[in-house]
Amino acid sequence: MKTRTIAIVGAGIAGLSCADRLAAAGHAVRLFDKGRGPGGRMSTRRVDMGGEPVGFDHGAQYFTARDEEFLEQVLRWEADGLVARWPPAGDDAWVGVPGMSAPVRALADRHAVEWNAAVVSVVRQDGRWLVGADARPFDALVVAVPAEQAAPLLRPFLPAFAAEADHLPSRPCWTLLAAFDAPLAVGADCWRGGDEDAIGWAARNSAKPGRGPAETWVVQAGAGWSARHLEDDREGVADALLAALRDAVGPTALPPLRYRAAHRWRYARTTAQGCRPLWDEIVRMGACGDWRGAPRVEAAWLSGAALAAMMLGG
Repeated sequence: MKTRTIAIVGAGIAGLSCADRLAAAGHAVRLFDKGRGPGGRMSTRRVDMGGEPVGFDHGAQYFTARDEEFLEQVLRWEADGLVARWPPAGDDAWVGVPGMSAPVRALADRHAVEWNAAVVSVVRQDGRWLVGADARPFDALVVAVPAEQAAPLLRPFLPAFAAEADHLPSRPCWTLLAAFDAPLAVGADCWRGGDEDAIGWAARNSAKPGRGPAETWVVQAGAGWSARHLEDDREGVADALLAALRDAVGPTALPPLRYRAAHRWRYARTTAQGCRPLWDEIVRMGACGDWRGAPRVEAAWLSGAALAAMMLGG
């Protein structure tokens, strides 16, 4: 690929992985992301509770590293103090330190990223892509956002790519963030529920390496439950998930509540399994992300790296 300037829409783990490879090959890369900062679905929300900063991993709870190439990257992150193992979630489970967003933040720091920059349309003019509020021209364009957000960007130029996105919808997830005055009287630091249950996953967030002393929990509803309650108001969802937690651990196990909030991930989990990234050399536009692989952090990283290899002709 003879391009010199490349725009990437989406600065999550897939977009940043792609950016790393392209920048290493000498291309000028700029990323655009609608978020306020690094993380995407690996975000860590930080709140002030009486002068005490407290973090909640309200997106991805942990990740695995089974591919040799990704494991090498994870071990580099470990050496830099950005990740650590978390055995309660499994022998091969890793988490960011001091929050899940740590490795994404480290990747983003190496690149030019425009935050608070939602890209809802792009223009192709004179063989180049006009992207961003000031419509800067780029030689190539990468779309690294969930399938539902990728389809509108792809459709005017590559309708077949957009159709693939249309057929791989994401599943939603309502998430409860809760902090308590004292530790919950339960033995396990995490457990899983069913897809149709109010509790699909519950974790003592403060039990992860590098977290603070505050007793914090993250409860993620099952995808089926989340879909049924997708348009419910946040307060009602927070009440329901807190009640489900109380039912799960026993009415006497919940100490006084210090903080609670509900977050809706409308596009939380892809339904894809084993899809390759998409790249069209004629218009120089492509797509990557977990929806082009599998619902795992590792798959998103590998998808971004694979798309970069396709673009570079490798």
